[in-house]
Amino acid sequence: MALITGFSVAAQPIVTPDQLYGNLFHEVQMQRIFPDGKTFVDCTPKRPVKDIMYDYGLQKGPNMNLKKFVADNFNLPVTPQLNYVTQEKDVVMHIQNLWSVLKREPNSISPAGGKGASSLLPLPHPYIVPGGRFREIYYWDSYFTMLGLKESGEVQTIENMIDNFAYLIQTYGHIPNGNRSYYVSRSQPPFFALMVELLAGIKGKDVYKKYLPALLKEYQYWMRGSDSVTTGNAKFAVVKLGKDEILNRYWDDNATPRQESYREDMLTADTFAMNKMMTMRFASQQAADKMRRQLRSNAFRHLRAGAASGWDFSTRWFADGEHIHSIETTNIIPVDLNSLLYQLEVVIARAYQLSGVQAQSTAFLKKANKRALLINKYCWNKTLGYYADYHFANQTQLERITAAGMFPFALLPMQALEGKMAIAKTVLQNHLLKDGGVLTTPVSSHQQWDAPNGWAPLQWMSIWALDRNNEKALAKDIAQRWCQLNVAVFMRTGKLMEKYNVVNTQLDAGGGEYPSQDGFGWTNGVLLALMKKYGITQ
Repeated sequence: MALITGFSVAAQPIVTPDQLYGNLFHEVQMQRIFPDGKTFVDCTPKRPVKDIMYDYGLQKGPNMNLKKFVADNFNLPVTPQLNYVTQEKDVVMHIQNLWSVLKREPNSISPAGGKGASSLLPLPHPYIVPGGRFREIYYWDSYFTMLGLKESGEVQTIENMIDNFAYLIQTYGHIPNGNRSYYVSRSQPPFFALMVELLAGIKGKDVYKKYLPALLKEYQYWMRGSDSVTTGNAKFAVVKLGKDEILNRYWDDNATPRQESYREDMLTADTFAMNKMMTMRFASQQAADKMRRQLRSNAFRHLRAGAASGWDFSTRWFADGEHIHSIETTNIIPVDLNSLLYQLEVVIARAYQLSGVQAQSTAFLKKANKRALLINKYCWNKTLGYYADYHFANQTQLERITAAGMFPFALLPMQALEGKMAIAKTVLQNHLLKDGGVLTTPVSSHQQWDAPNGWAPLQWMSIWALDRNNEKALAKDIAQRWCQLNVAVFMRTGKLMEKYNVVNTQLDAGGGEYPSQDGFGWTNGVLLALMKKYGITQ
């Protein structure tokens, strides 16, 4: 069994669907046997994989009925729909009822290659999934789900989920995007420290000490390569901008198509390579083929890093600001990621202090303060009057206004924010605030992390940022807009959705690689928390 490519930490052997099924996997995904590429990678075999592959070898050819072969040999993933659509008119009661629908029990996995083999990774405790096609735990989703679990008194569920994440860190060296074999090569926005803070606020300061080893190991994952990266270059998730100046980017250890979006990535990479090569001249076909392979690998890496960001996808990551085939995620230092890593450093410092290890506490506070200074140096855009991402390959600040620019106001030390919120608030109001809440970006595109869509986690972070910086009236106004939209759609459809159209609140959200999903973990969590915080009633 092969390890995920590029791992520098001890990890359990991982066998991914493409490794198990080889050319069968390629053909199923490229022929779109299922409209959603995630379906096949979540299937389980009805009999031993070696037997399936033997029969595939005998039958494959132009006359093979591939769809029937898959149906005969694989069990489709189950997505329970009970209570997703309800006649219940009380949205709070609907969410309370949904927790049991979205809960999954601890799972054990059949050996890879055997009957019932699954891409699902085992977890020791019960957990909440987002809903719909998202049949597993997701990293950053879970923090926002926990906000609602707290309001529902589901403290044990919160602790179970944090224990699961600690288990994943100890097992794989980091928290994967989700508990699937095909997600292990990347993480997601690092909210683990905020989860620990949330639980500590309920159960007390000993929580920090309990999770210190896991916090440290996650930090090591994000900072691996920092001791050897040279100035002006990047290694894994770290970028060295100058002497003793290190910030982070999103990264995936693999440079292959995402298995759950295999066909989409193959097509995007083809266009990416073709466009880059249009102005190139080559001495031989061999040289051209070599360049094409390299460019396709680059595209796959950028696409995977975009998935690691959670913003999959957005013009935020596109070189031309319009098309996914210009994606360049790994060239960008994201302001939200580095704000979260500042918070991770602060929480580690607090955990060390509570553990009586003052020297290490001081060292991590120093790291955090240095990061805050660098975020201001590289990401505060004086022209915009707003925080923005930094393009380290071009050594330029990106002139793109996104909801990610609110993260520093929620997380950085107040002294680092002095005088900035008054300007940023105006930018937010002029470019991102709409009838239903805060836009992801003001750019209208066919990507789901662009206009006209708004997402629960970005509402929460924006509201938190404004409230913390004494813009309480605007914070409450956004909370009311978002809650009213959520409730209106619920009353109309009986569902709570993954994302919402905040521009025209009578229309559904859209865009992206799959239809909008209902369920929905982080929407439920943020809605409950905002209704409680601001006394909003249905």
